[in-house]
Amino acid sequence: MNIFSNKFINIISIIISIIIILIINFGINKIINKNQKNNSEEKIIAEKNIYEKNIDEKNEENNLEENYNWYVEIPSINLKAPIEESTEMEVLNTAVGHFEDTALTLGNIGLAGHNRGYEKNYFENLKNVKQGDKIVYTYNEFSKEYFIDKIKIIKNTDWSYLENTKENKITLITCTENEPDYRLCVQAIEK
Repeated sequence: MNIFSNKFINIISIIISIIIILIINFGINKIINKNQKNNSEEKIIAEKNIYEKNIDEKNEENNLEENYNWYVEIPSINLKAPIEESTEMEVLNTAVGHFEDTALTLGNIGLAGHNRGYEKNYFENLKNVKQGDKIVYTYNEFSKEYFIDKIKIIKNTDWSYLENTKENKITLITCTENEPDYRLCVQAIEK
């Protein structure tokens, strides 16, 4: 005589099946919760990185005047950039460069900057300025406002726009896209 009846075996099978289903369900929920937690953590980290980047950019902008006594501003294109002596590549990679043989305060102040393809492209929107736009130049305690009166494409060998003048002006020079033999020259005069 068989000790276990068919009914008893069926009940045991059902109980074992329920236990297996509960174990599988528990495992799936645990995996889902872990993925959701990881996604939440990744989202928090991404948001934190964006926030920190925005703070760093704001601090860099706010510290510009504190860290530099030499900068140029063009409000119409939202430009405020530090200036450093020289137009060597190392300088232009971090700031707007000052042509060494041009004036620092009175006369013709010459500046150069990248407009694309580098880490700092301060003159990227220089092509969007218009005649009459204001340029503010600050060198230590010296600060002047100039107003754009010339926007020209010049040969890369034409240095005449950087010659010193009795008239106070500022000359900004940058490359022209896909035209290595030419430069964009923006000149503004003090009014």
